[in-house]
Amino acid sequence: MTTPAMPALSAAKSLPRNADVVVVGLQGDEIVGVPSSWTKQYAKSMGVDATEMARQLGAKSKLNSTTVLPAPNHRVVVVGLGDVEPTPEQLREAAGSAARAAGSLANGDEGPALNIAVLLPTEEPEQFRAVAEGALLGQYEYAGVRSEAVRPKVARITVVAEADKAQVAEAEAIASAVITAREWVNTPANLLYPETFADSAKSLAAASRNKINVEVLDHEALRRGGYGGIVTVGGGSSREPRLARLSYAPRGASAHLVLVGKGITFDSGGLNLKPSTSMYTMRSDMGGAAAVLAATRAIADLGLKVKVTTYAPMAENMPSHTAYRPSDVLTMYGGTTVENANTDAEGRLVLADALARANADDPDLVVDVATLTGACMVALGQRTFGIFSDDAGVGELLLDAAEVAGEDVWPMPVPEWAREALESKVADIKSSGDRAGGAQQAAAFLRHFVDTDTNWAHLDIAGPGFNDKGPRGYTPSGGTGVAVRTLVEVARSLEG
Repeated sequence: MTTPAMPALSAAKSLPRNADVVVVGLQGDEIVGVPSSWTKQYAKSMGVDATEMARQLGAKSKLNSTTVLPAPNHRVVVVGLGDVEPTPEQLREAAGSAARAAGSLANGDEGPALNIAVLLPTEEPEQFRAVAEGALLGQYEYAGVRSEAVRPKVARITVVAEADKAQVAEAEAIASAVITAREWVNTPANLLYPETFADSAKSLAAASRNKINVEVLDHEALRRGGYGGIVTVGGGSSREPRLARLSYAPRGASAHLVLVGKGITFDSGGLNLKPSTSMYTMRSDMGGAAAVLAATRAIADLGLKVKVTTYAPMAENMPSHTAYRPSDVLTMYGGTTVENANTDAEGRLVLADALARANADDPDLVVDVATLTGACMVALGQRTFGIFSDDAGVGELLLDAAEVAGEDVWPMPVPEWAREALESKVADIKSSGDRAGGAQQAAAFLRHFVDTDTNWAHLDIAGPGFNDKGPRGYTPSGGTGVAVRTLVEVARSLEG
């Protein structure tokens, strides 16, 4: 898999002459954030000012609504910003909606890719970052697997703003990481399986601006190393499992962050087979691994002064005569025995191996990310992911990072009863317990494999990891790349 080409991003103090589409914002009853010279030129050319033209064509200030206006040398996309000053996240959403609307004006395979100029409020650095990220992310759509290459719709996005090269590079690095995670999630499982996923992770790391070391354990190395969860979950498939370990260790780093992501490249449910309608999108069950791998690349590209070690356990969960069973007892990395309750609760088993292995790294903070439970989707819906931690300070750190990143999260508890529900009569712990409180029990299971004196948080992204509806804001249909931006902000908070 190769990451799709992202439009070039630049910042300019004035509107580029070669702009094919210009994006402006409608706040209340007025177009805002545009220079007076553009306003005067538009009125002179069209015989009516842009705000009046927008009103005549039915443009609304409702957030993310878009309307296309005619102009002499380009077209204008008006995007709603609401009736009051928009937040950075609202600007990110509006820029995404506008970029997608602008891209739709491309002339298919017959015309050149478009140059888009964005004239939205960017007086503050966080506003520029939001607009730049939103525009880059909003134009993305999965090209699919086709006999002929799909031409890009957008060649360049220019944000008209006072911004330096470092701000542009940061927005590019973060957007590229999110798009990489999206592309991995969208790739069909017959093309992205443990071996090819691990190879793709190697390629991603090798292309980083700063050194990322990569180690990949194959099936035999996993077996010899005692990784009972990964080996067992992958045992039902002819495509053998892998464990990818990335290490970014810049000079001057004083904190060590460990990231662990669930990499189930396809989840049939195993012998606890899923209904066919629930299986179709299960290529997305490696969204946690995609997030931590892509975030690691962004952290390295940004040169953040924090050591990062990343684990991506990868396996296919398939039914066969070699598949594991409900009631089997597994021996995990480090020796803990687990009574398996359900072969469709496989993600926590591969994560447990990686979490246990990470204890030897002596981390300051461990964060795992997984499309883990339907229970979290029931609790929080499909746009909000849960943050679980048994330490209030760690929970606040994650919540603050998500707020800066603009991602929708909610704190969830890891109560004592959740661990008690996992008591086993035949092993050290049971993989799952009661149906009620399933997300909390899954978190408690994972916590069991992290040293008690190590700070830990778990992100359950089962809901927002894959969007099976139409695109909205900067979120496309399919893989969303959720949690990448939050992880980058976690790393930034640990710098120094």
